[in-house]
Amino acid sequence: MQEPFDIHIGETHYAVFPEGNDTYTIFKEGKEYTQIQKDTDMQWLKLDPESALPLFEADEEINAIGKEIMDYVPEPEEDEEGGFEDEEED
Repeated sequence: MQEPFDIHIGETHYAVFPEGNDTYTIFKEGKEYTQIQKDTDMQWLKLDPESALPLFEADEEINAIGKEIMDYVPEPEEDEEGGFEDEEED
């Protein structure tokens, strides 16, 4: 599973915690904010906090967060020897 990561939209900081099945828990400025789910690459849905069912209403902030999630590229992790895990050894 993908590790949590941070994104920024303007001056706002979000922490993104992948939950699987294209669902993410979002923290905004250090506080739990919402859960979102990918509908399409351009459309994301906010989940109802009580039922966890998708809310089918347009939300520009949720779509902006989703776009940043899609654009996110994780940094390669260093292994114990100081190299990167993706490097092949000769």
